[in-house]
Amino acid sequence: MADIQYYGTGRRKTSTARVYLRPGSGAIKVNRREFEDYFPNEALRMIINQPLRLTETSGKFDIIINVAGGGNAGQAGAVRHGITRALLEFNQDLRPSLKKAGLITRDPRKKERKKYGQKGARARFQFSKR
Repeated sequence: MADIQYYGTGRRKTSTARVYLRPGSGAIKVNRREFEDYFPNEALRMIINQPLRLTETSGKFDIIINVAGGGNAGQAGAVRHGITRALLEFNQDLRPSLKKAGLITRDPRKKERKKYGQKGARARFQFSKR
């Protein structure tokens, strides 16, 4: 039997996650570290597990994740997006429920660039009439 594996690329802000789903017992490895080790924040772990809970596939896959770039919230979003895409590769019938929850759409929000001659992306230096 060939090694069955489902792949999904997830992105959020400046983070990119490569997610591999392999049939197994539900172990999750992130950058070769334990899941709870890499994401100690319970809220981020909840975000990541969302597509698995929604599709009731929590204990069915061993998940190997490589994630790079951005901060922990961006990485968590990227991982969630990657898991969603990998689940779609596994079974297209899950699409309606994932779409309804808004997990398929890539979150387009990114940091806006700082503008020249100004303090930030939107912030301006204080105007003085005199």
